[in-house]
Parts: sequence; structure tokens; C-alpha cells
Amino acid sequence: MAEIEIDGAPADPARLAALGLLNYGHFTTLRVEAGGVRGLALHLDRLVRDCRVLFAAELDRAAIRERIRAVLPADGAPVIVRVTVYDPALGLERPAAPATPALLVTTRPAATVEPAPLRVRTVTHRRELPEVKHVGLFGLVHHRRVAQLAGYDDVLLIDGDGLVAEGATWNVGFLAGDRLVRPDGPSLPGVTEALLAGAYGGPQSREPVRTADLARFDAAFALNAGGGLRPLAAVDGTAFDPAHPLLAELRAAYLRIAADAV
Repeated sequence: MAEIEIDGAPADPARLAALGLLNYGHFTTLRVEAGGVRGLALHLDRLVRDCRVLFAAELDRAAIRERIRAVLPADGAPVIVRVTVYDPALGLERPAAPATPALLVTTRPAATVEPAPLRVRTVTHRRELPEVKHVGLFGLVHHRRVAQLAGYDDVLLIDGDGLVAEGATWNVGFLAGDRLVRPDGPSLPGVTEALLAGAYGGPQSREPVRTADLARFDAAFALNAGGGLRPLAAVDGTAFDPAHPLLAELRAAYLRIAADAV
């Protein structure tokens, strides 16, 4: 059963509505299994860092962990936990007022089967403050919706020169032989991306990747905390091998990363 709490109490409708009306805040999403999270410290670091950027306020890491523990299922079943930081009292007219951020913590069941490869198309779009995982998702959801109506699964963001940045809600990686290539376009520093980079023992690089270059890669994949590593079957008209053997090695390397107890 899904849980929704604000600062450890059942979500009050008025405080919850404030987030939708102002839509100013940030979040992180974690997959929790048996009380453990891969890269927990990185998720906490993100929340603390982004809170300083958006609210000039400090978050208590211990309080965040306490709030997460409070919503976990007793049987240890895998869930997706989203921790959203926002100020219910902040108004549209005076967003520069001193902020007292609240923690909105929600859960939903985590997928337990491996998802199908994604077919994506490119779209020229850049998130505002791409280094922050903020709640301003309108552009991403709109582009995803339009792509799905056109028969695709999702979108890959590029700039006007075809420089690849990131997926709608995921980082992207490519394989050229045994080299793991991560595009250096403006994007969110992903927790799963960082964990995989540390776990992979082969050659890797961060470099410009343009849509005109995609045919030189053997495989491509999406990365986020909710789904781990998910192969890309195609980007626009460029097909990739979703069963490339190195993808299985990368997924196994990621799954071997020890989870940290919340």
C-alpha cells in the first residue's frame, strides 16, 4: 500500500496542495529492498546539496533516513521511495522569503521483473537547472507524452547542435566495444550512473556524443535508481543490440553493489 507523509505525519491536504500550486522543490528517488539502498549516501548528498541551491537551507541526513524508514513495508518488499523537499508556506509572490523546507515522503511498489528495452526519439530540450533534480517536470512529461502518442517509449534530450544530454528521467550510456561512454552534455549527476562507473572495471570516458555519432556505438542503455540499467533498442532510426553481452555484465556489476541500510 502506498504511503504519503509530510514530516512524519499523514499528509495534510492543504500542505500537499501547496506543492502543486507553486511547484517549487526538489527530490530524489530510491529503490529500497529489505531496508537497503544502493548509493544511499549519494542520495542524501543530493538532497542536502539541492536544498542549499533552492532554499539556502540545511537538511538533517539523520532526519531524512528516519522519515524513509517510517514508510518502509514491514516485510521488506521492494518499494520506490521518493523524498520531495519543499516549503508548504512559500508563496508565489515572495519565493525569496526565508524557507523552512518540509519532507514529503511517498512510496509505490517497485517492479520485480526486468523491463523491456526502450525505443526513444530525440527532442531538443534542456531542463532548467539540469544539475538539480527539481520538481519542474512539465517539459519532460509533455515530450514523453507526445513521443508515446507517436509510438515511442520515451525521449532523449539533445541541444540544437545534436549534442546528447540525458533522458527524460534517466541518464544515458553507450558502449563502443568494451568502452563505456557517457555523454558530457548538461545533465543531472545520476546516482546510478556514478555507482555503475565505479563498479565497471573496463575502459570508460565522458565525452561529447552527438546524434550523428550514434551509429558508432554497439549498445545503449538508460540508468536510474528505480529501474537500474535498461537497454535502449533504438534512438530515432539508429538501432542498438538490447541483448549485447556487455549489458548483462554491467547489470550484474551494478547488482553486486552492496546496499546501505537506511
